[in-house]
Formats: sequence, C-alpha cells, structure tokens
Amino acid sequence: MRRLPGVLVVEDEPAIAELISVNLRHNGFRPVWAMDSATAQVELDAVLPDVILLDWMLPGESGLTLAKRWRAHPRTKAVPIIMLTARGDEVDRVAGLDAGADDYIAKPFSTKELLARIRAVLRRRAPEQDDGQVKVGDLCLDAATYRVTFHEQALKLGPTEFKLLHYLMTYAERVHSRSQLLDKVWGDHVFIEERTVDVHVKRLREALGEAGAMVETVRGAGYRLTAQMLLAKPV
Repeated sequence: MRRLPGVLVVEDEPAIAELISVNLRHNGFRPVWAMDSATAQVELDAVLPDVILLDWMLPGESGLTLAKRWRAHPRTKAVPIIMLTARGDEVDRVAGLDAGADDYIAKPFSTKELLARIRAVLRRRAPEQDDGQVKVGDLCLDAATYRVTFHEQALKLGPTEFKLLHYLMTYAERVHSRSQLLDKVWGDHVFIEERTVDVHVKRLREALGEAGAMVETVRGAGYRLTAQMLLAKPV
C-alpha cells in the first residue's frame, strides 16, 4: 500500500484545522492536528511528518519561535514548513521566511492554493534525480548521496538550499534571474514571490561558509555560482 504523506497541522482554531484536515484527507494526505506549541512538539517527537503547516499565532510559543527551533534542530531541519497566518504584510512574510519557513500563505486562503503549495514543497524536498557529482573548484555536490563538501569538509544544507546549489553548480558561471530560479528550483506552479529566492540564497551562503563567496549577486540580473569569487578573494 502506498504511504500517504503526513502533514502536521499546527492551528489553534478548530474550524480552520478541521477544514484543512478534511481537504488533506480527500487529497491523499495524512493530517495530524496540534492546537498549540506543546502538543505540536509532542506530535513531532513521536512521528516526523513530511510537511508542517504552522500557524503564526498560537497559545504558548508562537509559530515563528517554533519554526526557528525546528529549523535549527538536526532531526527536524529538513522538514518543509509552510507558515499560515493572518499577517500578510511584507515584513511579516520576510520574518516568516527568515525564521526558516519554506513558504508562507496568508489567511484567508483557498484550499486549492494550499494543496498546490504543499505539493510544491514536497516536490522540491528531494534533490533532482541525478546520480552524478557536480564539482566547481573545491566545492563538490553528490546528488546520489545528498552530500556537499568544500575542501573535503562536509557541509550541512537544507533541502531547498541543496536543490538551489545543485542547479547553480550544474550551470556554473551563468547568470540566473530570480524568476528563472523560481521556475527551475521551486517549479513553475509555485505561488511564492521572488523575494523568497533572496532568503534562500542568504541561507545557502551561510551554510556554505567560506564557499558562500562563490554565490555571486549580479546587480540588476540575479545570481550565479562562480569559482572566480574565491580566486579574487584577498588573502
């Protein structure tokens, strides 16, 4: 029997949680509901879901606090998080993404859009099916083993950052606009803004450490990965 993807729904409003859960069940998902931060942590400790729908405003700890903690923990750092919130201002969306969310959807939302976003984060959770290695300078990515090394030292990347790096390394030295990266890395049916690319590029640079200098911002055009940035770096 095919395993249904598990979705942890962290939402304190029963009516909204029930609506989401019913639609998830009808569309091939296995929802688990948690109404507050403490219950959510218990559910997460028991079974790791495939994706988390996380409300911003919760009793106890906020969704923002939970996203930061789960993203920092080795066991949960790779689980996609979609923030659900009535706070739709750009500053709030950026705060949610910076906290570690992979996507952000403002209430009220349609169930079709929510399902599309869930499918999108699940699609990009795994790297492209490519059994080969990609190498640019001393930076090496192995898609088959999901490993990234720099100077033979292992680096830890989240799923979206891994896929972003994979694409940039595969087409090294080329300049890619934000819209191109959204299409190629996130998929052309994802309802997220170009600002999301900037957030994940920032995360990617931080995860790469010294090699982060290889991810170059090309003003007015986008991003590219180049070994030349390290070569040009002063000693």
